Amino acid sequence: MIQPDQVVEAFKKHTPALSSLLPTSTSVAPIPTVVPNKPHYESVGSTGTKTLWVVWVIMLLSTLTFAFMAFRVPVQKRLFHVITAFVTLFATISYFAMATGDGNSYAEIVIKETHKHTPDTIEYVYRQVFWARYVDWSVTTPLLLLDLAFLAGMSGANILVAIVADILMVLLGLFAAFGKTDGQKWGYYAMACAAMLVIFYQLVVPGRKAVNAKDGSTAKLFTSVGLFTIVLWTLYPVVWGIGDGSRHLSVDAEIICYAILDVLAKPVFGFWLLFAHRSAPSVEGWWANGLGSEGSVRLDDDGA
Repeated sequence: MIQPDQVVEAFKKHTPALSSLLPTSTSVAPIPTVVPNKPHYESVGSTGTKTLWVVWVIMLLSTLTFAFMAFRVPVQKRLFHVITAFVTLFATISYFAMATGDGNSYAEIVIKETHKHTPDTIEYVYRQVFWARYVDWSVTTPLLLLDLAFLAGMSGANILVAIVADILMVLLGLFAAFGKTDGQKWGYYAMACAAMLVIFYQLVVPGRKAVNAKDGSTAKLFTSVGLFTIVLWTLYPVVWGIGDGSRHLSVDAEIICYAILDVLAKPVFGFWLLFAHRSAPSVEGWWANGLGSEGSVRLDDDGA
């Protein structure tokens, strides 16, 4: 007599597996050519924030000191005091904005690496850029150039060229900081450096020629503070290239470098200029007395 379990065993031996009867799929989903990585953020830390607050205090105290020094001299001799006070005033506002977390944004940087036997990788880096710094520079650096230009006695044409080149330099630096590709970033950077060379030419050639017509002490002071300015301004694009450009500096390290340069280029420059140029010439005319009767309408001039 055949047992039921013997029938089941025989059926299992002579019947193919159910999985072998099902259709098999040989299609494979396409392998992605680019594997994105997790976005990386480069932001300011506690050291950078503390540095911003320290420089804000320095700029504020310098502004108050320059204003106090201005009120101690007649209005005819306040030209350099007022310009220098404006420089640190705008820097005070800029550093307050940056220290309180304002005046910044993130620049997107796309880094793509191509591999032979594995999928390409792409990395998104978001670096914090303080655009308030560029707003500051667009106002304060032309004012610093006015200090040097008035000290040397440069012509209006040379002053205009220097200031326009200066504004272009700062704007191109801002565009470079937010450039998404290396071509954009370093292209703007190269144009900014070219504009800086135009500024240096105006100070060295026409500026030096103009100041030679003045007394020896003024010429010596212009040479000293002018060279000091040129050296400092040359270091700014170096910091930019290592920081925002190639990203070899952290955001905090970049802030510290710019802070040192800003303190030297603004308060230190201002105190040096004002204390060394105590015998500043008097500026009369509209600066001290206003327009007066110039430009007033004369009713008897129409022939009536």
